[in-house]
Amino acid sequence: MRKISVSALALAFSISASACAIAAPPAIWSQPAKPFRITDNIYYVGTRGLASYLLVSEGQAILLDGTLAENAGLIEDNIKALGFNLEDVKIILNSHAHYDHAAGTAQLKRDTGATFMAMEQDRSALESGTPEGDTNYGIIRFPAVKVDKVLHDGDVIALGDLHMTATLTPGHTKGCTTWSLKDTDKGTERQVIFPCSISVAGNALVSNKGYPDIVKDFRISFERLGAMEADIVLPSHPQVTGVFERKTRLDAGDKAAFVEPGLLQKIVERSQAAFEKELKAKQK
Repeated sequence: MRKISVSALALAFSISASACAIAAPPAIWSQPAKPFRITDNIYYVGTRGLASYLLVSEGQAILLDGTLAENAGLIEDNIKALGFNLEDVKIILNSHAHYDHAAGTAQLKRDTGATFMAMEQDRSALESGTPEGDTNYGIIRFPAVKVDKVLHDGDVIALGDLHMTATLTPGHTKGCTTWSLKDTDKGTERQVIFPCSISVAGNALVSNKGYPDIVKDFRISFERLGAMEADIVLPSHPQVTGVFERKTRLDAGDKAAFVEPGLLQKIVERSQAAFEKELKAKQK
């Protein structure tokens, strides 16, 4: 099994962190990508630079993350290209309330008629379209979307055979949510985790009036994520784990292309080191 190197991870963290902290989205964030299957019931339906995942059971589906507003049509086209109808999407979930992961949700909710569920701590940001907390790049608003069902840490969302657990991993946003479930991968059971971002990505770590507990929350999330087990890690920024490189290996016959136990811990270690370095610099 070929693994992602530490240096490659470092580059991915740098790309995703810096990209989150600018107002003009990188072109790759809206670059179309053909949808593809990852495990028996999980599909990638996002763009080359921003992930959106479709989880299917018994002809019904859960959609995780809406990415940019201009990407909503691309995501819808990908869902239909897989042979599903938009009305098959019954639930829409969110990783966190930033424009690059939530801006397309309002249109996707309208067009599918799905129920939108999100963590309580991100509700006000999602319903106002305004992220909370101080950053070094200002405020980037997005289309507001009503949260139909408010979620709490540990809630389980069930649809058919899918059972997705919501784990609150705050810091990047107040309600940053890591999603996890067990799914089969060509008949083999895998623990799949969709980790919410734990990069600083422009968030103010010192004197953050809009989010005074940000440092404490980041440290809580490093501990929580570091203790979680994962066979497959599917991030909101595909570069972080080389999603498309793994897809190429999958197409070439590597049946375990997405399987890498211990990868989540590498992500946590790298992100925590970057966090502590930035915090120390800002405290001087």
